Amino acid sequence: MPALSAELTAPNGVKYAQPTGLFINNEWVESSNGQKITSVNPTDETDIISVYAATATDVDAAVDAARAAFKNPAWRDISPTDRGNLLIALSDLVNKHKKIIATIDTWDNGKIYADASGDVEEAANVFRYYGGYADKIHGQTMDMGPDKLAYTILQPVGVCGQIIPWNFPMGMAAWKLGPALACGNTVVIKAAEQTPLSILYMANLIKEAGFPPGVVNILNGYGREAGAAIATHTGIDKVAFTGSTMTGKEVMKMAAGTMKNITLETGGKSPLLVFEDADLEQAVKWAHLGLCSSTPLSITHLTIAGIFFNQGQVCTATSRILVQDTIYDKFIASFKDQIKEVSVVGDPFAETTTQGPQVTKTQYERVLRYVKSGKDEGATLLAGGEAFTKVGPAGKGFFINPTVFTDVKPHMKIYREEVFGPFVVIASFKTEDEAVEMANDTTYGLGSAVFTRDIMKAHRVARNFEAGMVWINSSNDSHFRVPFGGVKQSGIGRELGEEGLKAYSQVKSVHVNLGIKL
Repeated sequence: MPALSAELTAPNGVKYAQPTGLFINNEWVESSNGQKITSVNPTDETDIISVYAATATDVDAAVDAARAAFKNPAWRDISPTDRGNLLIALSDLVNKHKKIIATIDTWDNGKIYADASGDVEEAANVFRYYGGYADKIHGQTMDMGPDKLAYTILQPVGVCGQIIPWNFPMGMAAWKLGPALACGNTVVIKAAEQTPLSILYMANLIKEAGFPPGVVNILNGYGREAGAAIATHTGIDKVAFTGSTMTGKEVMKMAAGTMKNITLETGGKSPLLVFEDADLEQAVKWAHLGLCSSTPLSITHLTIAGIFFNQGQVCTATSRILVQDTIYDKFIASFKDQIKEVSVVGDPFAETTTQGPQVTKTQYERVLRYVKSGKDEGATLLAGGEAFTKVGPAGKGFFINPTVFTDVKPHMKIYREEVFGPFVVIASFKTEDEAVEMANDTTYGLGSAVFTRDIMKAHRVARNFEAGMVWINSSNDSHFRVPFGGVKQSGIGRELGEEGLKAYSQVKSVHVNLGIKL
């Protein structure tokens, strides 16, 4: 058992050694001043464990280790194929430890076990995908005539600071580590202060996979301290951040001081348009949502999966449903019935549960404030809107019933702002033009969806959406081979797919004189 760890037994009986330190230079260390963060189980509000929280001094140490590793031939001069093989080895180890990692995220985050298992599988797939790309990153040659050769080299950016959110700890870590390491960078990554446990466990797997000391450094810490130190650090060449739009703006301001390369994936209020010609009985499989079925699911069931997946704590959640007025009442009735049939709020380790608790008391209270706002502004509460108290002892736990407001108007706060919970608003439209205008009437531009049998209409609407991603006759079925990201105040740059490599490489142009004489 490594130093700075504790033997824990999770609620499902899984026993494991939980690291509690900061992972710097392939070693576990305490924070410089001994400060800690306590992780809380959102299911019953009990403390799980306390882990060390990094200070600015600890960030300095991690950056120094990452810079030394970046310059060390053990990493700098490794062949791209061998670099990729390290990522593939990490993928294998993550898969091997899936049960433990999924258990940790269910315990620490509150997401249902099936979803946590899916997150771990995706993380492993992302590492494997970028491991395969590592030796396929190359520049170009340009024909300049017989007297000159010109070519480009794609080189790593350098030391990358990465700040990940609490809603998908393993997935977001993989989305950032995979392309960064494939391109040859070194990393200082900060876990979310609310959910640090799974990425700490993964640190030992990174070392076991064979990554040299200092290539990956993992810190716990508060955003206002460790996060700010990463964003402003003169020794960090790039910052990648996933989180709220408000925090993303602050990160952007801080990174501007040293003109850092930056990638942001922030908030969303994604629209889902349902036209009157939509197929209301589409067959859709949602294996990655934990709602996979061998029988066809209705479009309403599909929509519920997209909204209430991960307790609604998803940046791309299609939480603004816009339905054509001719089928509005029919859709609402069916939607309400499906919530009753499909949604099961409860213990996230139980196989029958489809929705666990919100991640923290702060998030729980935030959702309930939006419920009050919706009522105050005159929207109709169709379902939910209150705490669910039938899980833990004495009503403990941050559970909220799936909440649906109808008759929502575009000026309402619940229509315009990201709630980040099991919360959806439904409004109506008359024409295609009105639908697109309503969909685009937002400061966000992350995801969007449209349901129609008319393929020409589908492509036309997709083209007119102001969003980084569009789903036609589906919702939120993203894939690690396809670029992910938004426009407007939903972010800068793209993650995943081949596009994700661009954020972690830079172009160097080389000019070679083959005979030009002065």
